[in-house]
Amino acid sequence: MTGLRRTLHLWFAPRRVGEEGRTPDYRFSLANERTFLAWIRTALALVGGGFAVDQFLPHLRGWVRTALAVALLAVGALASLRAVNHWVRCERAMRRGEDLPASRFPTVLALVVGLLALCMLVVVVLGRGG
Repeated sequence: MTGLRRTLHLWFAPRRVGEEGRTPDYRFSLANERTFLAWIRTALALVGGGFAVDQFLPHLRGWVRTALAVALLAVGALASLRAVNHWVRCERAMRRGEDLPASRFPTVLALVVGLLALCMLVVVVLGRGG
């Protein structure tokens, strides 16, 4: 199985992760799970923001509202997928006694959310939606 395919398979078969290496201290596994849940909360907030923009800002032009809503929804979906991928990769690394995987995703997510916030700020301040 290729690396990506194996990782995707492990998303739906977490017991298979337990077959690798040694069981880490449970505190590390629980910390990994808390990190996963934090990513999921972030994803839910982004999805909620996307729906809020679409439903509660009717005064914005259709394309502006749609673009902002779709961007927030897409970033939320990406964050939720990244959450499970990160959880699996970290759990496997801990079990194998390897270094935890480095990721640029938090930086990318922060930049995208910041860019979306600036776009929304411009829309609100300049009143471009009306």
